Amino acid sequence: MFLFFFSRAAQALKVTQNPSLNLAKTLSLANPELFTQNRTKATLPNLKPLNSKISSYVKNGLVEEARKLFDKMPQKNTVTWNAMIRGHFLDGNSCEALQLFYRMPDRDIVSYNTVIAGLMQCGDVDGARCVFYGMPSRDIVTWNSMVAGYIRNGMIDTALHLFDGMPLKDVISWNLIVGGLVNCGDLDLAEEYFGRSCAQDVVSWTIMISGLSKSGRIVEACKLFENMPSRDVRACNAMMVGYIENGHIETAKDLFRKMPERDFESWNELVSGLVRSKKANDAIRLFMEMPQKCQKTWNSILLELIRNGLIKEAHAFLEKSPYSDVVSWTNLLVGYFGLGEVGGAIKIFDLMPSRDTTAWNATIFGLGENDQGEEGLKLFIRMKESGPSLDKATFTSVLTICSDLPTLHFGKQTHADVIKAGFNSYIEVSNAMVTMYARCGNMHSALLQFSSMPSHDVISWNSLICGFAHHGDGTKALEMFERMILTDVMPNHITFVGVLAACSHAGLVDQGKYYFDFMKSKCSLRPASEHYTCIMDLLGRFGLIDEAMTFLDQMRADGVEVPVSVWGALLGACRIYKNIEVGKIAGERILEVDPCNSGVYLILVELLLSGGRREDASTIMARMKEKGVKKQPGCSWIEVNNSARIFLSGDSSHPDFCRICCILDLIYMEMEIKS
Repeated sequence: MFLFFFSRAAQALKVTQNPSLNLAKTLSLANPELFTQNRTKATLPNLKPLNSKISSYVKNGLVEEARKLFDKMPQKNTVTWNAMIRGHFLDGNSCEALQLFYRMPDRDIVSYNTVIAGLMQCGDVDGARCVFYGMPSRDIVTWNSMVAGYIRNGMIDTALHLFDGMPLKDVISWNLIVGGLVNCGDLDLAEEYFGRSCAQDVVSWTIMISGLSKSGRIVEACKLFENMPSRDVRACNAMMVGYIENGHIETAKDLFRKMPERDFESWNELVSGLVRSKKANDAIRLFMEMPQKCQKTWNSILLELIRNGLIKEAHAFLEKSPYSDVVSWTNLLVGYFGLGEVGGAIKIFDLMPSRDTTAWNATIFGLGENDQGEEGLKLFIRMKESGPSLDKATFTSVLTICSDLPTLHFGKQTHADVIKAGFNSYIEVSNAMVTMYARCGNMHSALLQFSSMPSHDVISWNSLICGFAHHGDGTKALEMFERMILTDVMPNHITFVGVLAACSHAGLVDQGKYYFDFMKSKCSLRPASEHYTCIMDLLGRFGLIDEAMTFLDQMRADGVEVPVSVWGALLGACRIYKNIEVGKIAGERILEVDPCNSGVYLILVELLLSGGRREDASTIMARMKEKGVKKQPGCSWIEVNNSARIFLSGDSSHPDFCRICCILDLIYMEMEIKS
């Protein structure tokens, strides 16, 4: 044995004299088994760089790239599998993540914890529970993941039960359960667990301070803040926000000045609080002192000013500030439109140093909302010629304007633009097209567009139902409603306005009552004034005045105040069927709310004169003159050769007035001959 070893050693010594051979070979001669093991280890690839690359892809949302690299790797370790599983969960693909988990050759506790957290995030509580109970061993991260998952999915009682049975708890465990109780609004129980916790850190105290502040218990929050063993900037920020939310802006400012350390959130929260407290000048001054100014903070200041109706102040700051960008200008533009100051909004649009698609869209939409639809369409044409690229919001706004005017010709042109731009697959744009055709009276095109849509929502169905009802095809409207309730789309209040109007137009009294009850009992929708008005109109159209009065009594019994629109429908019915007494009651109810409604005075006068009650009619006319109420002229318009023609009652200023009168005379003559 000794000779054998000596021989081996001699060979080794001899070999080492050859500089071309390395030490590994030398040792292999002395111990071949050790060399074999080392060579095996050396042939294994270093997976750390590849694993890091997969983690980096996942972190940046490039899950497909991560999966391609994962699939190409000839060898993988547990870290590789865990990283890829986590990536699929982050991408929302829980099925793929689970498939990888069950394919893993070896799992560690991180594998199980990753899957539990991922399933809980996806809302698969039962799946997470199965993995949890199937684990060979658990650590504190496992238990915390389950508690956090239950809280995330609104199962606070289950989380409490699991927490109470945990064999080991750390500060994260306590913070999770206290935070969950705070978010659920159970502050008393949160305080109890906070007091019981054997592990507390700054986060624990901050959670309680924030929860108490949000619930208005600012005195208790302040006492807790003062008793903190140590504070960091997050705790101070939470207390400051609490003061701001409870209207103690000066106390918040004092705390801000005393804070030993401030971060970006400290400055931002106080600036926003000052704006909400109508202290715009203080907010601007504080913003100017900020060590790190950012565009987003400046825009939030302007937005808060605009939301609080301080449009002029925001405008003044905007023109003086070097921090404004296209977002700032667009917010100001929207603010002017919100106040109905169209001129101010257009001036802002013209002054903008640069405009993006959102700015153009906001202006087009604002013009449409403020009864300036024609100007909105002109701006749309400018945008097509020289503006930025159009998007789905552009087309939706333009089609809505075409619906409101209405202008079918321009709507058709826009439809063609939508198809060219490839936006016809978006449900919002398709809905706007259906609505446009329906409101313009072209129900055939509305139905064609509806049929071409790959999917429908409640707006799609409502546009068709209300369109058919509005144009007098009640049967078709009800047919569409019956088709709708066979789908997964739930009807809403607007749906039943169309349905009940359809019943009224078609004279379907019994069906109207049925759908009214169906809305309340089957769809759990509380009737609004529009629905009551439709029923009243339905009953009144067919002379069921007594039943209409009973319906009013039922409304009052249900605690519903009879709206003016319902009295208006009843007055219209009384006018048709010459029911003077009920008509007077309805008319007086309307005039109590709207004493300057000229139409009601005139209907009452007509109704009284038809019953031979001239003195009463004269009294109504005298009241009308006494209040200075004048009849508003009737107005109508049509579209001829792509141009809107407007006509006012008693107005003869139209350039083709004489020709129109001649044509009307010919039509009257033709009617008399045929009759």
